[in-house]
Amino acid sequence: MKSLIRVVIILLSFSVYGQKTKIVEVFKNQPVNFTGIAGDTIHNIRLQDGRIIYKKIKAPDFEKGTDVFVHMRLRSAGDTWDKSGSLFVITNPKKINIIDIAEGKAKFPEAGGVSGYQGIKKGGEYIPSLELLRFMTPFGVGHYSDEQKNPRIKYNRPVYVPKWEEEVKWTEDISHLSTAVTGEFIVGVWIDTWTSEGYLVDVELEYSGRAAKKKKVLPLVNTVYYASQTHPDLFSEEDLTVDFELPKNVKNAKLHYITTGHGGHSGGDEFIKLNNTVRINNKILIDTIPWRDDCASFRRFNPTSGVWVRKDTAFAYNENREKEYIEIKERLASSDLSRSNWCPGSKVSPMVKNIGNLQKGQNQLTISIDGTPIDGDKLNHWLVSAYITYEEN
Repeated sequence: MKSLIRVVIILLSFSVYGQKTKIVEVFKNQPVNFTGIAGDTIHNIRLQDGRIIYKKIKAPDFEKGTDVFVHMRLRSAGDTWDKSGSLFVITNPKKINIIDIAEGKAKFPEAGGVSGYQGIKKGGEYIPSLELLRFMTPFGVGHYSDEQKNPRIKYNRPVYVPKWEEEVKWTEDISHLSTAVTGEFIVGVWIDTWTSEGYLVDVELEYSGRAAKKKKVLPLVNTVYYASQTHPDLFSEEDLTVDFELPKNVKNAKLHYITTGHGGHSGGDEFIKLNNTVRINNKILIDTIPWRDDCASFRRFNPTSGVWVRKDTAFAYNENREKEYIEIKERLASSDLSRSNWCPGSKVSPMVKNIGNLQKGQNQLTISIDGTPIDGDKLNHWLVSAYITYEEN
């Protein structure tokens, strides 16, 4: 793995909080696809026929802590659809992890799964991947954004979108995970694409160098099927429970919970409101319906989204500059529709809840979701990841 280590640190000329910001370039213009162009295979490893890329990184250590931000850019290389995506790290490569599983070097331990769903929770010698950023690709951004090369695309564009964007950019503050992304660790990107064209991604980690309190990080759950596991529709059958042991009392613990519902079609979990309840030691911390109803605001990133026409009535000016009720037709794009905590082109930030103090010994996390079973081509499932951060007494 040492041959895979590549560090690109750019010392910028400006300072943040009196410190020089350091940028670690992780991926640059790197393809993520299915059996397509491989891109840089000297420094990057491809798994699942290119649907996962990863690299071993050595980032600076900050004795007094630091702020950390992840920056990601994505462009379609020909994939027209919206796809689930995840940026993750493997914090302890010596433990059993999804890279070992995908390479056939290890198997998921029984303690890391439930009822046939493997590798979704902490158990035995298995630690689930720590998710830095959940994201959803837009429909065709970049590759299909040029209306001269793709003249039909202009008929999909509503009047409030002056032009299609060339890429989508996300920035996430992951300062609470600083101890997991300094020193040596593995960074990976997974996109659920099944096209040979796929996507191109750039990833950078930004370190401010400003002194900040360090926190311990404990990954507990990650149902993203990085290693080609079954679509995780287990929540339609049972709760997901994780027992975890703390070696000593901890303080200022927080739960970080990322959740998105999927399934497609009008009756799939992607498009229906379903409750999520999360407990620590039987105490409810989260009890909500995760939902996004602002997806139309991402329209400029979705040139290849399917479009329907809907009749509506507007109180608008006529040719005589008089206001009257007029029947109109409006475009409605698939990317405009409300969804279970995501939009095509959006990132998905964690829900964060204070736990307080936790006692050493056995503790328990329980996740309950009113999910619906897989039904034919309605692949209903929930991609969920959860971890806690804390300070040691």
